[in-house]
Parts: sequence; C-alpha cells; structure tokens
Amino acid sequence: MSTTWTDAVVVARHDATPRIAVFDLARADGGELWEYEPGAHIDVQPGATAPVRQYSLCGPPGLRKQYRIAVLAEPASRGGSRAMHALAEGDALRIAAPRNRFGLAPALRHRLFAGGIGITPLLSMAQALDATGGDYDLHYCARSRAEAAFAADLASHPRVTLHFDDGGPAGRLDLARDLGAPTSGVAVYVCGPGGFMDHVLGQATAMGWPESALHKERFSAAPASAGADQGQPGGFTVRLASTGAEYPVPEDQSVLDVLLANGVEAASSCGQGICGECIVRVLGGEPDHRDDVLTADERAEGLFTPCSSRSNSPILELEL
Repeated sequence: MSTTWTDAVVVARHDATPRIAVFDLARADGGELWEYEPGAHIDVQPGATAPVRQYSLCGPPGLRKQYRIAVLAEPASRGGSRAMHALAEGDALRIAAPRNRFGLAPALRHRLFAGGIGITPLLSMAQALDATGGDYDLHYCARSRAEAAFAADLASHPRVTLHFDDGGPAGRLDLARDLGAPTSGVAVYVCGPGGFMDHVLGQATAMGWPESALHKERFSAAPASAGADQGQPGGFTVRLASTGAEYPVPEDQSVLDVLLANGVEAASSCGQGICGECIVRVLGGEPDHRDDVLTADERAEGLFTPCSSRSNSPILELEL
C-alpha cells in the first residue's frame, strides 16, 4: 500500500498570473509517466525536506511523457506552495502515481464550475470531453481576468463562460441561470476555494439537485461546523480485524497517526480527509465521519478516512 514515486524534473515553468505558476514535469530518466483519467491529481515533493502536496493534473490526458500542474501561491502556505514557486526549469523533484476520486461519471451532459485555481482538474475534463465529443459547459469564476490562469486559452471557447467579480453584475455567476433546475442525466462538477464551493453546492442543493449528481473536490478541508459532534469523549480504541491488535487513539492524535506509530502499514497522503488515499472499511463500531471526500453511500457502505475521522463508539474495528 506504499506510494509509488518517481524522480522527475521541471522541463518548463511559466507564471500564468502573478500568483499562479504552471509547471511541466517529466521523468528524470526520460521514460513514460503513468496513464491517468481527467480529474486525477498527483503527490509532489519539490525537495528532500519539502512537504508533500497534492496538485491536479491540468494537461490533456493521454500524454505519457509530460504532466502539467498549476500552483497557487498561498499567503498562509505551510511551505508547499512556497517550495513549488521556488522551482525553475531544470530543477529536480519527485512525484507519485496519479490518483483519482474526481473522475468523470457517465452522463448525458457534464456541467463544470471552477473557482480560481479550481480550474485545474476541470480543464483536464474539458479537454477530454472536447476530444471525445462529450456534451458539457464550463463556468470559470475568478476575481479578475488578471487572476484567472488559462483565461486567454479559454476566452473564445464556445463551451466556456468566464465570470469575473470586477466585471459587473451581469458577468458574475448566476446559478439560477447558469445551472438551473435539476435535469436527468446531468452530472455537476465543482472545484475551487471553500467559499465558492459552499456557495455552488449549497445553491444547487437548494434548487433540488440530488447529492448523486453533485461531484466535488476540495483543496483543503472544510471547517468543522459549530457544535459538531466531538466523537467519543477521552478518545477511543481502534482494533485491527486481521490480528485483533488494539491501539488507544487519544483526542490529540488521528487514527492514522496511531496506526503509523505502531508500525501498521497504512496508505496516506493529504492528512485532511480530502484525497481518499487512506480510505479503509469499518467492520465494527460507529464512525464519526469528518472527511470531505466520501459520499453518503460510501459512508453507508462502511468506508472511513483514518486521517481525519474519528469514532462515536469506544471501539472502532477496521479492515486492516
């Protein structure tokens, strides 16, 4: 279950906006990269001591020699975006095999809504749908044209509508107009900053769109709601079904932290419950779900993210 890494190199870099840098990456040995489907992301580590971060692949799927990612410089960065923006052409880094919890579902039509840097996975989707003749429209929202990466490439595309906050009320996103009432066979995709996603998803739900039609990917965990369940008081115990081993999980550690500290092989990546790499199945107990990646059906099936979620019962048994 360990992550598969390869050494890579920056073969090109340009600044799409003052805060967004676009990187083209290739294998250091010149070999082919992994195949991927639109919506996929990769882990990137820009130096031996740099933090690992996840970035959506925004180039057209099918190019095995080169990946493209775009990175927003975050003022409150924990070090990831700063390390990435320090890279130049020729610099070395390592990347992991793509993962995808945000792929295109079969649908008669796809409705894509991007906010800011959230354009990255949706751009790959649009390119794939263009290549296959899929029916879709893309709404791309940003504070201004100067802050919208890829705006110049998309401005004349017949399926793309650009929305800028500084463009006046008529040019801003209007979900009653741009999304409308629920339609059978339509899949809606949303990616961007938390406030943008909460607005689009909240409005879509209010208009009657079912959860099954709404697909989302966050770049950071949504804040816990006020008064949210705090889980089992004083911590709980996690049990491994394969061995019966039990480990206490204190209030200040995650299930994943405890598993790794005790030498249990467990996949992990984001540590925030947004990428899905660590998902396991609960066989006993009552999980306290705190992720932003699993659907209601997946939670009902017993899936669980040990990096972020906890337990409402004294013992939680995992399929490990």
